[in-house]
Amino acid sequence: MDHKKLISRVREDDVKFISLQFTDVTGSVKSVDITPERLPSALEDGVWFDGSSVEGFARVQESDMRLVLDPATYAVLPWSPQELKRARIFCDIYRPNGSAFEGDPRGVFKRLLEKLDEKGWVFNVGPEPEFFLFRRNGEKDIHPVPYDVGGYFDFSARDQATLVRNELMFALNEMGLDVEMGHHEVARGQHEIDFRYGEALRTADNVITMKYTVKAIAAKYDLIASFMPKPIFGVNGSGMHTHQSIFSQDGENLFYDEKDESHLSKLAYHFLAGQLKHARGMSAVLAPIPNSYKRLVPGYEAPVYIGWAQINRSALIRLPRYTSGRNKSVRLELRCPDPSANPYLAFAAMLAAGLDGVEQELECPAPLNDLNIWELSEQERKERVIGSLPGSLAEAMHEFERDQVIKDALGSTICDVFSRAKWAEVEEYRTRVTDWEINRYLEVA
Repeated sequence: MDHKKLISRVREDDVKFISLQFTDVTGSVKSVDITPERLPSALEDGVWFDGSSVEGFARVQESDMRLVLDPATYAVLPWSPQELKRARIFCDIYRPNGSAFEGDPRGVFKRLLEKLDEKGWVFNVGPEPEFFLFRRNGEKDIHPVPYDVGGYFDFSARDQATLVRNELMFALNEMGLDVEMGHHEVARGQHEIDFRYGEALRTADNVITMKYTVKAIAAKYDLIASFMPKPIFGVNGSGMHTHQSIFSQDGENLFYDEKDESHLSKLAYHFLAGQLKHARGMSAVLAPIPNSYKRLVPGYEAPVYIGWAQINRSALIRLPRYTSGRNKSVRLELRCPDPSANPYLAFAAMLAAGLDGVEQELECPAPLNDLNIWELSEQERKERVIGSLPGSLAEAMHEFERDQVIKDALGSTICDVFSRAKWAEVEEYRTRVTDWEINRYLEVA
């Protein structure tokens, strides 16, 4: 959409405010609001803001930052009231000298994709973010309860959570996400909404959009929508399984080879091998909070061990079932990411890991078909050379800081800010006293 068309569209939609959005390193959405009257100059010159007010963006003495609007990301927020109708536009961040800001997650991912574009390749992803809908347990109680009792794919005509989910799907479609399916997940109160597989930058934008849209619609019903990986002990956590493939710019799936038994090309095998090699190094980016590692434990369908398989859901990377004639559907499903991740950084890390495998022509290990890795003993896994993901954020951060490929992909500015933020979380988590500790030790210690 060019500038003229966008200005006309805003007028037709009777928009009163426009939120210019970007994210910090952790994935929190930030915004600057303008009125439609300001839009022409914003499109032409950008919008200046104080970068020192955003954690990790800039030192006070170099705080001026410029938002450059991406008109293709314009969408009306359907839950905003008619008399105060609001739209949003995603932005890239630049320094006063015109150079791209190295600490902008969207910009970092965009520049990585531009290198891929030079090869004539397109990175496509299809994330599946899961979330819980909770009712509040009293006015101030922080322990919410599931909003429904549905299970995996359950349907009930009187299920209130289904009505909420349907409104969510409608709102997301209104914003251009092209929702394909919504359904109950395994745990009580857990849901998943899937949108169309597509180009990675737009898909990352869609993940950000989905998260705040789900929270906004849930709030209308006085519900809490949570993308926390493991909000309830003893039940399945929320993941963000991500399907991936590389296409040529004319639409050919470069991961497909009809002669291969698994229908994977050499490019796909090298890409897969790269992600297995860097699985531990990118874990902190894909599962970035201490709570992430309470999901990544055996027994709840979350991947823990590093390997790949056709169909087998206990493997870190799964090859979804191939249907004859559907060559474009051949892809790899990485199962360790969770929805607390910043999607720009998560997809960047995944791409960098895969491309390292391609550039190094890494050999892919044999698949772990017909093998439930969760049931193997530690000795059996050792004999089969099956590694495991980190067991904590602290362990994941040590691996991240040793993985130069992942660090190079994100850049020194992002890595410095990310490391400071994550180690602060680790330390705060380490020193907190939990309810479990009180219940377990208060009287017996």
